[in-house]
Parts: sequence; C-alpha cells; structure tokens
Amino acid sequence: MDILRPALSVFALLSLITGLVYPLVVTGIAQVVFPHQANGSLIRSGDEVLGSEWIGQPFADPRYFWGRPSATARFAYDAAASSGSNHGPLSDALLAGARARIDALRAADPTNRTPIPVDLVTASGSGLDPHVSPAAARWQVGRVARARGLDPKTVEDLVARHTQGRQLGMLGEPAVNVLRLNLALDALRAP
Repeated sequence: MDILRPALSVFALLSLITGLVYPLVVTGIAQVVFPHQANGSLIRSGDEVLGSEWIGQPFADPRYFWGRPSATARFAYDAAASSGSNHGPLSDALLAGARARIDALRAADPTNRTPIPVDLVTASGSGLDPHVSPAAARWQVGRVARARGLDPKTVEDLVARHTQGRQLGMLGEPAVNVLRLNLALDALRAP
C-alpha cells in the first residue's frame, strides 16, 4: 500500500500533464504562431474550402494537371486512410497499376512520346501527396494547354511560378503543388 499511493499520484499527475496540459499549451501556441498550419493549411475561396495544401485531390479532366496516384483504400486521397499500397517492386499489382496509369496518360496526350516521369505512375508512401515533380508538371503542359486553348509557353510559365524550391535551399526536392497550380490555371483566361 505504501507503494501504490505514490504510484497512483505520479500516474495521475503525468496523465494530467501529458494528456491535458501539454496538448492545450502546444495547441494554443500553434494557434497563435502558426494559425494557417494549425488549422489544416486549408486553401479557401471566400468561405468555401477548396482543399488542403498537404492532401492531394483527384483531377481527371484533361484541362487540369494530374497529381500522383493515390493508394488509399476506400477512395482516392482519403485523408482518414493514409497509407501506401505495400506492393513491393516485384508485385504484379504494382506493375499492373503503373501500366494502367501509363496507358491513361498516353491516351490523354497521344502526341507526347517523351518518357513519363515516375511520380505520375506511382503513389507516394502516404497515398496523399499533393505535389508532383517539376518534370511531371512540365510533361503535362501540352495536354493542358491544348485542352484550354492556351499558349504552351503561358502554361510553362505558370508551372515555373508554382515550382517550390528545396527547403532551406538544400532539403528535399523541388515540387509543384497540383491544387495551387490548377487554381492558378483556372484564374487564367484563354486568349
């Protein structure tokens, strides 16, 4: 009994600190210092939420840039089910999915015979990646420009303006946020 009372007291104190005090303090600091990020990095148009900077969305219309395929289970880009496919490099299912994606990309732009960047045919580890490589965005410029009646140079310039560099100039790879790029594309008017 002499050991039980201090053990329960420490348990209660640590539960209070780690389960209530610490989360409230961190949430409060985040709301003050980083309110945009703390609230999901949401992209809005007026009062309408269009998406999050950190969760990909399915785009299938040829007038839009397409992101990486999603590997989430119930539906594409399901943020409640973030996961990869768990298919290994020798998996027949992985190969079949990549081939289907290649066929869909070639069918959407049959004149583009250049190699398709790998991130357009493979899902990310989370299945939610909202970014593509600059090469993947540039690969789609011709299709998007034709579908919208825009000069390809205008679309290329838009991709260049929406290419994010490496963090701190050395971390990660340059990337293009597909949702932000498509929103900027919608803001353009055909000549």
